[in-house]
Amino acid sequence: MALNATHTFEDLGEIKCAVVEKNCSQARVDFLKQLLELNKFTVVVVPSPPPKAATKPAVVEGETAPEIAEPATPTTFTVGVTDVSFSPINAVFNRELKIESGQVVTKDYWYQRETEMKTEEWYWNS
Repeated sequence: MALNATHTFEDLGEIKCAVVEKNCSQARVDFLKQLLELNKFTVVVVPSPPPKAATKPAVVEGETAPEIAEPATPTTFTVGVTDVSFSPINAVFNRELKIESGQVVTKDYWYQRETEMKTEEWYWNS
């Protein structure tokens, strides 16, 4: 088990992996997979388990239980890398990840808040 919640690892499809992110959409999986494979990591993607179902309300004798519609569960995925020493927080803030043009991945780029890198602008000017 990990020492803290920021560096977790588990078995993903019979392979011990460092968890990069859980409950990702398909678009997020595609982004992370492309970025991590570019940085020479072996990426493992598995479907996330469905959320636990809510317990049914207790039924009083003589009454019928109300019908509760099951909400549709979105398809989400868990992304991991086979390097168990990988931590996404350390990789971003230690400037270890790069994009195709050679620029360093920023926090906003990692969270997909921006599509272009703004490395020439100092953070205290914004």
